[in-house]
Amino acid sequence: MPIIAPSLLAADFTKLGEEIEMINRSEADWLHVDVMDGVFVPNISFGEPVMKPLKKICKKPFDVHLMVVDPDRYLQYFKDCGADILTVHYEACPHLHRTIGAIKELGMKAAVSLNPHTPVSLLEDVLADLDMVLIMSVNPGFGGQKFIENTYEKVRKLRAMADKLNPNLIIEVDGGVNLENAPKLVAAGANALVAGNAVFKAENPEAVIAGLKKA
Repeated sequence: MPIIAPSLLAADFTKLGEEIEMINRSEADWLHVDVMDGVFVPNISFGEPVMKPLKKICKKPFDVHLMVVDPDRYLQYFKDCGADILTVHYEACPHLHRTIGAIKELGMKAAVSLNPHTPVSLLEDVLADLDMVLIMSVNPGFGGQKFIENTYEKVRKLRAMADKLNPNLIIEVDGGVNLENAPKLVAAGANALVAGNAVFKAENPEAVIAGLKKA
């Protein structure tokens, strides 16, 4: 069954405590936390003031996705905020191998995200060092976008690379994931799914999470 990581960005911020309690009760595996700086992507999200209090009540690991320029400056910061998995963008890291090593030295799992235009082949030389690759199935920065159909082929290519270089690699997909496309993504080789609106805007979020687990 795939790892399910509901995206905090889609939660109701007027009742975050209740939303986290729902995540704790549910079959979700991780909580996906999108961090945006208004530079690498147009939007701005949150950091320590939101993450630290939530870490105290959330029973699921924090899957932190940095959509920021110069992420190396913030590795220790987000470790201190409670990140268990830390994802940086290939497009934001001029010295990616060094960044991956620094994340691991801090005791976090290291992941790299690829924007829709970035080919998976560019990760070949670091794939063996990674715990996870996050494939963006929308352009990063906003929730509620339409799923990009080419994602299936991209996941298949990455899975073929991983089978040779890193069979234990987790392939995560983020953007427009729902109950309809989740089984196709898993069939293509994804084994972790980020879901935002599909979960938090649903009448029964826990049922949607359970459905995604069956993908």
